[in-house]
Amino acid sequence: MKRSLLGRAWPGTAAVVLFVVFAFPVYWMFATAFKANKDIVSDTPTWFPTSPTFEHFSKAVDADGFWTLVGNSLMVTLIAVGLSLVIALLASFAVARMRFKGRKSFILVMMMAQMAPWEVMVIAYYMIVRDAEMLNSLPPLIAIYTVMVLPFTVLTLRGYVAAVPKELEESAMVDGCTRAQAFRKVIFPLLAPGLMATSLFGFITVWNEFPMVLILNKDPASQTLPLWLTSFRTTFGDDWGATMAASSLFAVPILILFVILQRKAVGGLTSGAVKG
Repeated sequence: MKRSLLGRAWPGTAAVVLFVVFAFPVYWMFATAFKANKDIVSDTPTWFPTSPTFEHFSKAVDADGFWTLVGNSLMVTLIAVGLSLVIALLASFAVARMRFKGRKSFILVMMMAQMAPWEVMVIAYYMIVRDAEMLNSLPPLIAIYTVMVLPFTVLTLRGYVAAVPKELEESAMVDGCTRAQAFRKVIFPLLAPGLMATSLFGFITVWNEFPMVLILNKDPASQTLPLWLTSFRTTFGDDWGATMAASSLFAVPILILFVILQRKAVGGLTSGAVKG
C-alpha cells in the first residue's frame, strides 16, 4: 500500500520541484522589476516588492530607440517565421507524400543542420553579408533566421503530414478536387497543431537570437531587442531595476504566445516527433 502511494506521489513531487526550479528565476525577474532600488541592492533579499513601483518600466520604455527596436524585432521575427512555415509546409508535404531520388539524403541533411550550432557560422555569414554590402540592414537577418528555423520546421511538419491518412486526400481527389485543392481543403486544416508548434518554436528562436545581430548590425537603428537589453549600464554599474523591467517586457510576447498556443503546440510537437 505504502509503495503504491509512493509510486503515485513521486511523479507529482518531481513535477512540482522542476516547476519551482524553472519558474523561480522568471518570478524573481518580474518581482525585481517592481522593487524599489533600495530593496534591490539590500543585503537582505525581499521576496515580494514591499513598495511596488513602475519607475523601472518607465525608464525602459523611455530608453532611446525602444519602439524602433520593438518594430525591428517584430518585423524580423514575423517575416522569418512566416517564410519558414510556407517553405517548410511545401517541403514537408513533398518529403512525406512523394518518393523521389535523394529523399533520404534530404532528411539526413535537415537533421544535420538541426544539430549544427549556428554560432560557428557567424563568421561565414558575416563575410557573405559584408561582400553583398548589406551590413546594418534587416533583410540579411530575416534570411538567416529563416534558414535557422527551417530544419526543425520541416522535420516536425513532415511527421504531422505523414500522420494524415492518404485516403482523405484520395477521397477529395475522387470527388473532383485537384491535388492542390485537396491539400488546401483537407490536409491543411488538419495541420493546425503542427503549424502552431513550429511557429512557437520559430518565434522563440528568432525573438531571442543574439550573436547574429551583434555581429551583422552595428547600427543601433537596425538592431533588435536582445541587444537593447545590454544597454542598461551606467558608469556606476548595471541598473538592475531597469534591466529586469526591460527583460520582463522582452519576455511578455513569448509568454502570451505560449499561453495562447500551448495546448496545440504540445500536441503538434508530440505528433511530429513520433509519426512518419
